[in-house]
Amino acid sequence: MWISKHLRLSHAHSELETLILERTAELQKLSQRLLKVQDEERRKLARDLHDSTGQTLAALKISVSFLQEKCKESPDTLALVSDVAQLADQAIEEIRTMSYLLHPPLLDDVGFACAAEWYVEGFAKRSGINVKAEFASSGGRLPKRVEIALFRVLQESLTNVLRHSGASEASIHFQYEADEVILEIRDFGKGIPEERLRLLHEVSAESGVGLAGMRERLRELDGTLELESDECGTSMRATVPLNTMARPHQMKACGQLGESAQA
Repeated sequence: MWISKHLRLSHAHSELETLILERTAELQKLSQRLLKVQDEERRKLARDLHDSTGQTLAALKISVSFLQEKCKESPDTLALVSDVAQLADQAIEEIRTMSYLLHPPLLDDVGFACAAEWYVEGFAKRSGINVKAEFASSGGRLPKRVEIALFRVLQESLTNVLRHSGASEASIHFQYEADEVILEIRDFGKGIPEERLRLLHEVSAESGVGLAGMRERLRELDGTLELESDECGTSMRATVPLNTMARPHQMKACGQLGESAQA
C-alpha cells in the first residue's frame, strides 16, 4: 500500500513538473510575441509621427513664414508671428526626435552600429553624461532581430544609467568575436545595493519590466544578459551567438545615410 501511494505521488509530481514546463514555455512565447508587437507598434508610430504630424507641422511653418512676410509693417504682430514660428520649429524638432527614438531609420538602413552611434551621441547631449563608445565594424549586417534586440538593450541600459546610477560618465563597447557579438554598457556611478542586485538576478516581478524585457529578447536569440555592480558602478553585458542563421550581410557605410537620419 505504501508503495502504491508513493507511485501515485511520484506520478502526480511528474505530471505537475511537465505542466509547469509547458506553461513556462507558453509564457515565454507570449512574452516574445508581445515584444515583437511592441516593436511593430513603435515602428508604425514613428512612421506616423514623421509622415503625418511632422508634415502637418511643416505645412504650419510654411504658412507662418507667409504671415511673417505680410506682417513686416506691424512690428508687434511680427513679433507674435515670429514666436509662433519658433514654437513650430521646436515642435518639429521634438516630433523628429521622438520618431527616431521610437525606431531610428538608421537601424533599418545601415544597421545596429551606426544607429547605436547616433543614439549614444543624442543621449549624451540630452543627459549631460559623458559617454565613451567603441563600436566595432565587421563590414556586414547582423540579422534584423539581432539588431533590434541589441538596440533595445542599449536603450534600456542607458535609460537605467540616467535614472538610477547618478553617474557623470559611462562607456559602451560593442565587438564581434568569432561566433558571437558582445555589447557592454558600463556606468561609473553609485552602483546597485547588494539586496537589490540579488533581486535583479532573479526572474521575478522584483527584477523590473525593463530588465525582464531585455532578458526575453536575448533568450529568443539564445543569448545571455549579465549584470554586475559594485561601489564603482554597474555593467550590463549582452552576448548573442552567431550561428548559421545569424551571419553578417553586406551593409552600406555609416556615413552614407547618417546625415539623412538626422534631417
